[in-house]
Amino acid sequence: MIPITVVDVRDAEPLVLEVLRSGAIAQGPMVKRFEEAFAAVSGTKHAVAVNNGTTALVASLQALGLEPGDEVITSPFTFVATLNAILEAGATVRFADIRRDDFALDPDAVAAAIGPRTKVLMPVHLYGQTADMGKLAPLAAEHGLHLVEDSAQAVGASFDGKRAGSFGTGCFSLYATKNITTAEGGVITTDDDVLADRLRVLRNQGMRARYQYELAGHNYRMTDLHAAVGIPQLEKLDKLTAARQHNAQRLSEGLAGTPGLETPAVLPGREHVWHQYTVLVGPHAMLSRDELAAALTERGIGNGVYYPKIVFDYECYQGHPLIPGASTSDFPVAAAVASQALSLPVHPALSESDVDTVIAAVREVLGA
Repeated sequence: MIPITVVDVRDAEPLVLEVLRSGAIAQGPMVKRFEEAFAAVSGTKHAVAVNNGTTALVASLQALGLEPGDEVITSPFTFVATLNAILEAGATVRFADIRRDDFALDPDAVAAAIGPRTKVLMPVHLYGQTADMGKLAPLAAEHGLHLVEDSAQAVGASFDGKRAGSFGTGCFSLYATKNITTAEGGVITTDDDVLADRLRVLRNQGMRARYQYELAGHNYRMTDLHAAVGIPQLEKLDKLTAARQHNAQRLSEGLAGTPGLETPAVLPGREHVWHQYTVLVGPHAMLSRDELAAALTERGIGNGVYYPKIVFDYECYQGHPLIPGASTSDFPVAAAVASQALSLPVHPALSESDVDTVIAAVREVLGA
């Protein structure tokens, strides 16, 4: 079996043992060390570690002091955490359609969605490539919007040399399958000293010092154990990313010309870190997306559908007061992509033979 992802954190053993032997395993010096390393990777002044990526999104929105009725514009094609975080923060969600070439927000659709109550623009950097920040960042600035980047899948990605998470407030996930993992964890990046300070207080029950409460906060802290798992990966991020890029290039070359299959593009000026290698199985392919997925699974090749529906197209969100007027028919590109997207293995643990096997299987099944 060639898995869709492989988690290997054995390099972290010495640091984890160091934390265990210290007897202090909650947030402490290892978290600070991790934050400093992450800030360096993201090209920002501050990195604030929290307990997961959803928390990073929620805390970032909470720190902005949004009021009832304030709106956040985001993508309808994303993991549900993006939507849940906005709802938890009490904001109203507005969606804008995506582009097919980068799976991210279409700047023209965003411009059309901005209204008098819009306060935040939340692009999602999906699968390891940034959204079009050359247009989205100026658009946010023009309308006085806070820019909160859902960078959960994009650690190390860049647009015109500027790293994901450095255009506004960056929110990263460190879940087990991410390019950098702490098993569970998240990071918020920013160049804003005041915002970083507020986030650090917010994550610690609103305390600046013990029993010195400054706001109604939460327990959003990361532990030193989790930080110890992540530090060695940050140190070799370039090597891990290069392996993903190599595998992605080989996949694209090997799958070129496969009937009905659209391979992912690396757009000009962007560095793709390939959290996922996601193809589109078009209507003229020999098999549907789901049939291709089943055929690959039968042949021992892991794959994944990320994501099978538009994010709000589930019964639990129907009629939600903070998602007014959302209809799948309003987002034709996102709807089409959701029905066609299939991710193939691209992780650093793949051998050259593994990549060859994936290519051969996809081409065989689709009649290439």
